[in-house]
Amino acid sequence: MKVALFGKAYSDNQKVYLQLLIDELTKRDAEICIYEPYYKTIVHEIVFGRNITFFNHNRDIKKSVDVLFSVGGDGTMLDTVPLVRNSGIPILGINLGRLGFLSSISKYEIKNAIDCLFTGDYYIDKRALLQLSQPKKLFGEVNYALNDLTIYRNNAAALVTVHVYVDDKFLNSYWGDGLIVSTPTGSTAYSMSVGGPIVTPGSKNFIIAPIASHNLTVRPIVLQDSSVIKIKIQGREEKYVMTLDSRVSAIGKEDEIIIKRCSFTVNLIQMNNKNFYTTIRDKLNWGVDKRN
Repeated sequence: MKVALFGKAYSDNQKVYLQLLIDELTKRDAEICIYEPYYKTIVHEIVFGRNITFFNHNRDIKKSVDVLFSVGGDGTMLDTVPLVRNSGIPILGINLGRLGFLSSISKYEIKNAIDCLFTGDYYIDKRALLQLSQPKKLFGEVNYALNDLTIYRNNAAALVTVHVYVDDKFLNSYWGDGLIVSTPTGSTAYSMSVGGPIVTPGSKNFIIAPIASHNLTVRPIVLQDSSVIKIKIQGREEKYVMTLDSRVSAIGKEDEIIIKRCSFTVNLIQMNNKNFYTTIRDKLNWGVDKRN
């Protein structure tokens, strides 16, 4: 099996777990292909076997890798999407960060997760993405997001007005700090922090949630993801901030924004003893009695 290993940051408290991951893969004669900038960060801290190669771009792994390990937190997992793209390479998230909704394997479960991977004791969770269809060149080739697209004011002293249309029907004008358009995967991210609902991954929905709305009666809304969302921006500034997951760009108020469901999915590897409901119970402490 050929395994790609992707990470961004390293700290000393990760050393024992990262070494365990490398040792377990080496023990099984896995070919390990490491993201080169990450390798340069950890090379003096981790002992590697001989079977190591490197990658820097999607084209380096898209036809040659069986699985990609995301080592870090959910931010690291989001940064694997531009690497995997539409290749179908399944992603296994090892959570060495904090909360970890996407990176569902904790550092204490590394050995068991690798055992399950090599015995086929797992399932593939197909996650929908949203696509920025217009403006086309704003984010280059990677114009899609696993979590969300956000529009945010560029000036802390001035509100932004965001006019939203769904399938060419006017939905609402939102006055406030900005707007989030989220996938079901992103419903447990920024959208949840502004009061949006938690939506199960396979529900085929978009969530539109205002950020610090100036109208207190405005609430998040859930749409079917076959909808086409069009957005127009109005305000004092000429430029505003747009994000696709962790990527950031400036957007002009004259630009019409069109959002659709992406034509492909991202494949996340999940252990058979875990599912979306166990994850949100664990991460959000649902059912935990804290009264004592």
